[in-house]
Amino acid sequence: MDGRKRVEAAIAMGVADRPPFGAWGHTYKEEWSPADLAAITVERAQTFGWDFVKFQPRASCFAEAFGSIYKPAGHRLKGPILESEAVPDLATWTTVSLVNRKALDDQVDSLHMVAKQLGFGVPVIQTVFSPLTVAGYLVGKNSSRVVRELRKHPELVRPAMDRIAEALVDFSRRSVSAGAAGIFYAISGYASRDSMPEDVYRELVLPSDQAVLNQLPHEAWFNVVHLCGSKLHFDLVNELPTQVVSWSIHNIGTPTLSQGRNISGRAVMGGLGQRKSLLYGPPTEVQAEAKRAIADTGGRGLLLAPGCSVPPRVREINLAAIGEAVAA
Repeated sequence: MDGRKRVEAAIAMGVADRPPFGAWGHTYKEEWSPADLAAITVERAQTFGWDFVKFQPRASCFAEAFGSIYKPAGHRLKGPILESEAVPDLATWTTVSLVNRKALDDQVDSLHMVAKQLGFGVPVIQTVFSPLTVAGYLVGKNSSRVVRELRKHPELVRPAMDRIAEALVDFSRRSVSAGAAGIFYAISGYASRDSMPEDVYRELVLPSDQAVLNQLPHEAWFNVVHLCGSKLHFDLVNELPTQVVSWSIHNIGTPTLSQGRNISGRAVMGGLGQRKSLLYGPPTEVQAEAKRAIADTGGRGLLLAPGCSVPPRVREINLAAIGEAVAA
């Protein structure tokens, strides 16, 4: 049985011969070249036997697309270095527009290479940051500034988010045309009680999320909404139309996998500690976590994965332990 059939079974809230599994993390040196990024993505997927691939583009590419400037750190453990932010002050929100399409084109091209090489049996999903997540990158290192300015000056920030959403819809559609089975829609930290109250999120942010997710093409059958962070407004997932919900069960104020499955009525992705067991091991702890996730859900509607991106210094022996656990 291939990965696609396992994913399809999980989305249908069942389980095939076993739950599908996958993992992802930045490969900073390769991320600046579509060909290099594709090559290492395919290599990792084949080495570890992933059933699905969550494509991991350069995180700064979305900010670059709207005018922020980054440069490579030149080290496999260090992410892109910000040289200048696209929105240095409040007034600049009015000028936010797609100015560097190539930053996104490169990710579409790389994903196309991955999907073509892995073939029909291993679905690949494109990472797409939410409009607010992109806006948070545009202000530079003080991402809390975007929340403050959105709440105080929605007349300036929301139109910029609408323009970002339009570009993300186009990016998502082109990714699906290039071979993606869907998108991994990442809301990075903003759907948290630490960021803003839920009613504020629903009023000021949720419409931009729905603008992207409601316009995905019919061919996108494997879409995931990822809530990143702690103390989540988890009920928001019921307003976000996807087939799968992803979050880290290891963060405080988050539901278990079975609780999240019950709340959302959808398949769930996660269960593994990206900053503990996968990073430090030992492999037996990774295997134990995998077995706990399967036990909690009965394996039904489960896509076994880390709760978020795995740091690049992850030990390969711990990544290998995921497949060993589900095969046992």
